[in-house]
Amino acid sequence: MAERPPNILWYCTDQQRWDTIRALGNQYINTPRIDAFLETATAFTHAYTQCPICTPSRSSFLTGMYPSYLRANRNGNAEFPGEGTERLITRRLREVGYACGLAGKLHLTGGYDGYESRTDDGYGFFHWSHSPRRDRATYADYSRWLESKGHDPQEVLKRYDFDRYPRPEGDMPQGGFLEPTEDFDNVPPELHQTTWCTEMTLEFLEETRAEGKPWLMSVNPFDPHECFDAPWEFYRRYDPAKMPAPAFRPEDIAHQNKIQEAGVDFQGESRKPKDWWFPEVTASYYAMIELVDEQFGRIVDYLEETGQRENTIVIFMSDHGEMLGDHGLVLKGCRFYEGAVRVPLAISWPGHFEAGLVSDALVELTDIYPTLMEATGQPIPKGTQGQSLTPILTGAASPDDHRDFVWSEYIDAINRPDGTRAFMYRDRRWKLVTYHGNGIGELYDLKADPNEFKDLWDDPQYATIKADLMKRSFDALVTRMDTGPERVTPY
Repeated sequence: MAERPPNILWYCTDQQRWDTIRALGNQYINTPRIDAFLETATAFTHAYTQCPICTPSRSSFLTGMYPSYLRANRNGNAEFPGEGTERLITRRLREVGYACGLAGKLHLTGGYDGYESRTDDGYGFFHWSHSPRRDRATYADYSRWLESKGHDPQEVLKRYDFDRYPRPEGDMPQGGFLEPTEDFDNVPPELHQTTWCTEMTLEFLEETRAEGKPWLMSVNPFDPHECFDAPWEFYRRYDPAKMPAPAFRPEDIAHQNKIQEAGVDFQGESRKPKDWWFPEVTASYYAMIELVDEQFGRIVDYLEETGQRENTIVIFMSDHGEMLGDHGLVLKGCRFYEGAVRVPLAISWPGHFEAGLVSDALVELTDIYPTLMEATGQPIPKGTQGQSLTPILTGAASPDDHRDFVWSEYIDAINRPDGTRAFMYRDRRWKLVTYHGNGIGELYDLKADPNEFKDLWDDPQYATIKADLMKRSFDALVTRMDTGPERVTPY
């Protein structure tokens, strides 16, 4: 009898930075369940998103292709391109007998109005909730779940009614910071969208146990995406006075103003972190991640209890990062600082993949796709741009080497007037960012300046290095161009 293919639990948070896991060096945050999971997993400390915005990133890692290749570059797009649909791993696995489920957001198309148009994505079990603050518009599955438990969604989600509860003067965009108190809470843990994602996942896993099919489950909570709105029960565990300071110097504001004045898109301007409600925002962000940690642990526990853990690949990751006050910025947009493009990534398959390994290799989120295709015994589609992580995961290759460089792109990704187009080329030492058509760029020596404070773009001493990196970046762009249909005759 052929060996049963592995199940896949794919847990993807939204807007979680790379440096938010205690076992990987952050002494200020509590992530006991993720820490325990890492003992069974390979953790990649230098994993990079292919765009610091949701839809292009998610399109990319679900297909193993760059957003520009897929023509899936924007948030808010009307539809997902057909060539991308054909490559979606959930569709591919459904076609070979997998049951595929989703709980939370998908965001392959626009979800602003509490509704997302779907393509033939392969999900048979589909419980959708883009974000609590928008779900109220059309009562997504999460809101209906609240009603089924006897709660009025309008009341549970009252803090997002900014007419009823105005935000502070000068607050950040996209909902900002909602600080809870014991007497005036945000959504409590037992009613939280992150908890709902877990409940839907457990429901799916019960169904698939009865059916006996291999399965893939996408668990996509909205947290720790802003609003920064941790429940009081978790927020109270963090003392803002003891939170780490963002990577910020006063001269950052002038530098960011220069980029902004050139027209480059972002979701806000640069300010002193205290003017963006730091360190309280950091406390809330960490508290949101601790709730994610707890709920992720519940799912892993279920797999253990039902005897499925040994044959389940578990992935923990995020789609992109969060600036969190670095350089005076919050949220995201067209910037490629480490806080925005570097994300957590850990993969576990007991008995098949290395356990307790920490890899510093440069990897991309595109690399997950071919890795899973190999693990499930499926051919990797022609033209896939990701590079399988299997050699590192199985111990067949050094954990220190995978890619010579990583690539990230931004092509009119958010609804801002410039419609900026920009690319990041990052190797072991250097990071080059080119804002095309804006007359500016950035160059950082990450060995000497890991916090990216000193921009060397205009420094004549680095002109030769910049020229070489620009050539490499251009070469990388050209080699990623679509060559069209397969050639079948000499002419």
